[in-house]
Amino acid sequence: MSESEDLRQEIVACTKCKSLVGSRTQVVPGDGSENARIMFIGEAPGFNEDKQGSPFVGQAGAFLNELLALINLKREQVFITNVIKCRPPENRDPFPSEIQNCRPWLDRQIALIRPKIIVLLGRYAMASFLPDKSISKVHGTAQRADGMTFFAMYHPAAALYQQSLRETIKQDFLKLPEILSGSREALVAEKPPGQQLSMF
Repeated sequence: MSESEDLRQEIVACTKCKSLVGSRTQVVPGDGSENARIMFIGEAPGFNEDKQGSPFVGQAGAFLNELLALINLKREQVFITNVIKCRPPENRDPFPSEIQNCRPWLDRQIALIRPKIIVLLGRYAMASFLPDKSISKVHGTAQRADGMTFFAMYHPAAALYQQSLRETIKQDFLKLPEILSGSREALVAEKPPGQQLSMF
């Protein structure tokens, strides 16, 4: 069994969160390529994800597929997961303890895939890696933290309730190819004074 499949099986068997174990239908570890250059991290599985065991398969997932098509990518070429791997009851916000319990799984996924860029979809994903940032201020920009490159975006689900965000999300998404190519101008780096900006 591969390392990625081992990890997947461990995540599926997780019972750390008593607040989620009794209400979930399936654990949703994440899907995609082990060699993905881009990793997408959302908040948590929703109703459809809980039933199917895959991330972003509802309306927000359909929009994400549309966004990927804008830059000539398919889901099979990227990796998609969430901050927590089980659906919170009634789609409530994740508890801090649930985020903390799931963090080792997420860290191991990142270490295994080693993406060039991690796209943070929504405030919970962003708060997990860029806690001092505001999504309204940094969406559509790349940020360096802990040796990794993050790209903050509004969650695709936000566009379902606030149509004005739809175009903003599309325009932000269209910046990803330039960032992947290593454009210095596209990267807003968080670095100590005097430190050279590393290309990625």
